[in-house]
Order: sequence, then C-alpha cells, then structure tokens
Amino acid sequence: MGKALLGCIADDFTGASDLANNLVRSGMRTIQFIGLPAEGDIAALGADAWIIALKSRTAPVAEAVDQSLEALRWLERQGCTQIMFKYCSTFDSTQEGNIGPVSEALLQAMQEDFTIACPAFPETGRTVYRGHLFVNDALLNESGMENHPLTPMTDANLVRFLAKQTRMPVGLIRYDHIAAGESAVRERITALKKEGVKIAVVDALSNNDLFTVGRAVKSLRFITGGSGIALGLPENFRQQGQLAPYKPMPMSPQPGRSAVLSGSASIATNRQVSHWVDSGRPAFRIDPLKIADGEDIAGQALEFAADEESFLIYATSLPDQVKHVQQILGASTAGKLVERTLGQIALGLYSAGIRKFVIAGGESSGAVVQALGIRILRIGEQIDPGVPVMESIDRPARLALKSGNFGSEDFFAKAIARLSGVQS
Repeated sequence: MGKALLGCIADDFTGASDLANNLVRSGMRTIQFIGLPAEGDIAALGADAWIIALKSRTAPVAEAVDQSLEALRWLERQGCTQIMFKYCSTFDSTQEGNIGPVSEALLQAMQEDFTIACPAFPETGRTVYRGHLFVNDALLNESGMENHPLTPMTDANLVRFLAKQTRMPVGLIRYDHIAAGESAVRERITALKKEGVKIAVVDALSNNDLFTVGRAVKSLRFITGGSGIALGLPENFRQQGQLAPYKPMPMSPQPGRSAVLSGSASIATNRQVSHWVDSGRPAFRIDPLKIADGEDIAGQALEFAADEESFLIYATSLPDQVKHVQQILGASTAGKLVERTLGQIALGLYSAGIRKFVIAGGESSGAVVQALGIRILRIGEQIDPGVPVMESIDRPARLALKSGNFGSEDFFAKAIARLSGVQS
C-alpha cells in the first residue's frame, strides 16, 4: 500500500464527507475515518487522501486542540506530505474558537510559519470578498447563521473575527491578488510573511479562484479552509506524477428500507423537512422538552417507523422554537438530548435491518455514526454539492451525511434514491 499524499483533519463528520466529495471529484482516492484511526485500520486500504473526521467543532477549545494534534501525529506517521485542517464554509465557531486555536496549534506543531484560511465554496453560495464571508447574496451575519444554536455567526469580517480567536497576526489575500493569478498570490504571501502575518484569509468568488489559490499554496505544508479549496489541491500532486487516474466507484443497487434523521436547525434543512412533510411522506417529530420530561421518544419513533419503507425522524425547528427550548433547557443540554436520542433511534433502526441512512446536521451525523459504530467510509458519487454517497467499510451501511445548509429542497428523497443505487 502506498502512502497517502494529503492528510486532512475535519472538525465534524458532515464537513469531512463534504471534503471527501470534492477530493474524489477532483480525482483522489479518498478514505474517511470516523475519529482517530487504529493502526490496523489502514492494513488493507489504499488511498491518495485520508480524512480524520473529529467531533471537535463545538468541543471545549483545549479538547479540540488535543484531538487535532493527535490526528496530525497519526497522519504524519503515515507520511502525508501536505496537511489540511477543514472547517465549515460558514466558519462555524465562537469568539473563543475553535478555528483559530486549532489552526495555531497545528501550525506550531508542524514548525511552519504561515498558512491560509480559505472557507469559500462558491458552488454552494459561500464566497469571500475583502475578507467578508457571504452566503449567497447575504453577509454571513445576515444569512440565518446569526441564529445558529451553537455557533451563532454575528460578524462577516473573517479577518477581524479570526483575530479574536488566535494570537497569530491575521492578514488578507485580496481578490485583486487572486484575479492577477498564481504568481501574484505567491508574491502576496511573501509580503505578508515579511510583515509577520501567520494566517491569511483568502478571497474567492468562483471555482477558478480556488484553483488559482490551490496552485499558489502547493508549497505550503499546512493549509486551512472549507472543502472548496480541496478542488484545487489534487492537480498539484497530479502534475508531480503522484496521482494516478481515478473515478469514484458507482454503488450497486441496494434494496431495503431507508431512514432520514435530522437534527439541524438550518434554513436549508427546515425547507427540506417542510418539503418532505408537505409531500405527505411519513414523518415523526422529536420534541426535546418531552425527552427532558422523561418520555420514551426513541421508543415512540421506532414504533412509528416499524411499518414504513422510508421515513423522516426530525428535531429540526425554526429559530424561535430553538430559542424557546434553549431558554428552558439550556443550549448544551437541549443539543445533547437530541443527539443522544437520534443515536438511540439509529441503533434501533439498524437492529431492525435498516442499512441506508440520510442524516442532516453535523452534530446529528456525529451522534448517529458513533452510535452505529462505523469507523471507515469509502466515498461514492455526489448527490448534491458537498454531499456524496458513502459506504461503510467495516460494517454494512450506506450513508449521506448532510451539512445543515447543503442540499436542494428535495434532497431527502434524492439521497434515498442514490443510496439505493438509483442513478439520476
């Protein structure tokens, strides 16, 4: 087995699958690990890129840093020549972290003096201009992300926001440098390093911009960003003769029942839930207040699902409903109750023979995948931008792990079809 070229550390499970999707699209054989791998996990695997998916996005800062450093040490032992720290394209974090502290710790551990922060993913409407992050036509703090239950984003200026999270001086690679091409970006990096800047936010308005940035940072051993920047990385290895031609393996037909489990409160997921319910499809709503009161909501959900071929079980709510529950239970408690319940439901569904799961939301995906005991995933074809079909290597299961804000309104039905092996 050859050594991997690119080693990636993702701060949640949906973000990891988003990254894996873009790497596969760009021609890299990619394996995703759930949590830190055991040494025996790689014995029969061959890949160009390895992704370690952590559940560290909303963990305490020290815990997120420790997990990320351990992942870095594992990837370095495998001989990876470039390391990427992947976070959400909406820069999900708080003023304390975790993006800044983790980036700083990894940069120092690798004994490097500069990196970039490139969350842009234009294909899903995330662009950066003059250091400000936009979601479609809205500034980040006016996009609905200001209502996120765990990481409300109230400042679209990433240079200013990131500077609050880290001791590293933060700079900007403006769009005029990107538009001028690869050489101009490298010159800007050189100038920023002379100024003492350690991490620079990067503007990007299109996939072509990401390819320009990808070429310009091929000599950096460590980069940070969303999954979009991954589109421009494989070509660097290909030009060096290190990357063989590759196409993702199509999934064979997979009969049987399918489950959609949703905990995300994002605008996109709310629309997807409404589309499913309004279409008259079977749906069961999880109420965190009833869980807190001691009701067996997991048991009720499993009873509801017993005779359904495909169905939705969801805790997804509108922002005002989320705030109401948080005021009563507290944000952390409410989130943990939902995650634990979704994990219990997933395990019960798996015991009942269900092997196809569509999961909406990063925290929800983490809870479900961990409950099912899945550790290694291979990456199939894209369902929607940022979301691929995934197949477990270590136990029978097919998954679609959807970041909250990704996917079309009919994503749930589309994902079930693709997990079943139905081509669009």
